[in-house]
Amino acid sequence: MDVGVIGVGTMGKNHVRVYSELKSVDTVHVFDVNTAGARAIGEQHGAVVHSAIAGLLDAVDAVSVCVPTPLHTSVVREVFRQKRSVLIEKPLAATAAEATELMRSAPPGIVIGVGHIERFNPIVGEIKKIIRNPLYVEMKRHNPASARVTGSTVVEDLMIHDIDILLTLFCEPAELHSAGTADVCSVLMKCENLPVSLSASRKSSKKIRMIYIEEEDFTIEGDFMAQEVTIYRKPGQYQFEAERYVQENIIEKVMVNRLEPLKRELGTFIDCVSENSPFPITPDQAISNLKVCERILADLN
Repeated sequence: MDVGVIGVGTMGKNHVRVYSELKSVDTVHVFDVNTAGARAIGEQHGAVVHSAIAGLLDAVDAVSVCVPTPLHTSVVREVFRQKRSVLIEKPLAATAAEATELMRSAPPGIVIGVGHIERFNPIVGEIKKIIRNPLYVEMKRHNPASARVTGSTVVEDLMIHDIDILLTLFCEPAELHSAGTADVCSVLMKCENLPVSLSASRKSSKKIRMIYIEEEDFTIEGDFMAQEVTIYRKPGQYQFEAERYVQENIIEKVMVNRLEPLKRELGTFIDCVSENSPFPITPDQAISNLKVCERILADLN
């Protein structure tokens, strides 16, 4: 199968690299308005460079769209006109309304997926197996400032990953209260009777990607970067020794099969195209993520 990548910025370069490593991909094709950048990444990974999107689409069976979010709609419409299967990097579009309108123009018979990459982090599947009746959930996603991010707030840029996990593992928030700025945001939500706290920052000096879940008998901690999950069982005993509080915990390290989430995501996309089966992250789910983002941003203003 021949695959294309439209847009070879930070994320697009990674798509080209991973596609070039997949045995199920024959030739990788690339296009970017930055011709020199496209040529450089093409030479690095043995990809065919195109001077126009139309030429790339004529040559491929499926394509990743990795252009800046404001350009998603125009580029994806061109992909739809050529009836090519497409993986669109998150967020699906600039707004939920724009994304909904875009999907109305989708032709039948193609695979359409959205690149909410953290869903493919192996700790998500492991945590899904463990949770029973969560009493409290907290997720943090803090980053140093990045020059690659333009035209979006920290909510659509970073927090949207944890919103996707929230809607996948738990439920949609019935109510929420947010505080912050375009670069730092904290949200307290209520999902049915479950309190959920989300925070995201582009001003941190420390990179954090974590999830914390409390249940009646145990607590779960997950690190998305290290791909580690730890379970803390309730203490076998509480006591005071020499005027100090002492507790004995049972700590379990969950065995996680560590994988590169992007390789897992793109491999799944190619399999779905080959089998003409739905991609696990659908446009409807991506639109739901955007709607929660918009509720958070509306509460900020």
